[in-house]
Amino acid sequence: KLPRLFGTADVLDEARKLYSTPESDRALEYVKTVNPVGSKHICDELNCSSATVRSEMSTLEDYGYLEKTHISSGRVPSEKGYRYYVDNLMKQEKLNGNDMMNLQIIFNNNKLALTDCIKKSLEIISDITDYTTVVLGNKSSDNYLKKVEALPIEDNKMLTIVITDKGFVEHKKVDINNISLDEIQKTVELINKLLIGTPIDEVRKKLELEIKPIINKYVKQHEAIYNAFYDVFNDFTSKNVSFVGKNNMLKQPEFNNVDKIKKIFDKFESPEVIDFIEEDKNDVNVYIGKETKLDDDVTIIKTKYKLDGEEGTIAIIGPKRMEYNRVVNMLEFVKENLEER
Repeated sequence: KLPRLFGTADVLDEARKLYSTPESDRALEYVKTVNPVGSKHICDELNCSSATVRSEMSTLEDYGYLEKTHISSGRVPSEKGYRYYVDNLMKQEKLNGNDMMNLQIIFNNNKLALTDCIKKSLEIISDITDYTTVVLGNKSSDNYLKKVEALPIEDNKMLTIVITDKGFVEHKKVDINNISLDEIQKTVELINKLLIGTPIDEVRKKLELEIKPIINKYVKQHEAIYNAFYDVFNDFTSKNVSFVGKNNMLKQPEFNNVDKIKKIFDKFESPEVIDFIEEDKNDVNVYIGKETKLDDDVTIIKTKYKLDGEEGTIAIIGPKRMEYNRVVNMLEFVKENLEER
């Protein structure tokens, strides 16, 4: 009977009806403000007495579904309360119109490479929710080099681009002081001629042992150009996790303690946390508080996607009071559209 994230709550069945009405936004007041909702507000919404509200809240607290942050505070959902909501009360609904429109723009752009599609969709989710998003790509060993490009983009700078047969793209902006475009193009042609079809994890080794001696013969500024391409290949094979909107955690009142947020940021780099985010489970999975191995005030919602035999993980990290239904719907939408590409 636990209603949806009131922040101070009774357990009347009528609470469920509240969420199918325009007044449902008010039920999310605690999610948005982090302030427990007063019992008077609940009495007004549900047309019941304050004695009923106090009695029901006391019962919920006894069962562990509500808790007080301190002695004189209002009651807020406990970790057990959030879990009960997610497992029993959360409705499976379609993504709301605005969220769908923002994300659909990305998936309708057929010019976007897969990696850009994933990154941009998570950037949008991070922007509109103020949560942190994470993408863990599949290991690069299953990718083969398809093409290398180099594009001059401004004075003394170029964009080096690596594309794999699976549609993954890595690019890096590098300085090209005193390097002619002809020599850059000559290097690109050599790499494409000699390395296309090479497993991406083997490219750096071949570039060093086989391609560098050839570049030395034909390219004057060989060291600078070689380093530029080596760096972009190195980024491709070593970068397996990307956080978007990490600083959004600082916007959440739960994390305004410097020591606390530092511990969370340190754990973002922890292999244990990364492995946990990447663990192999199907569907969309919700981990609350202690379940996250990150922080008691954090929720991680994640899912795996599969595309042409490739697997990756996308996740959203936010406060425990996050809008669960909205986030789950967003992840399901991204997963479906990635797998349809």
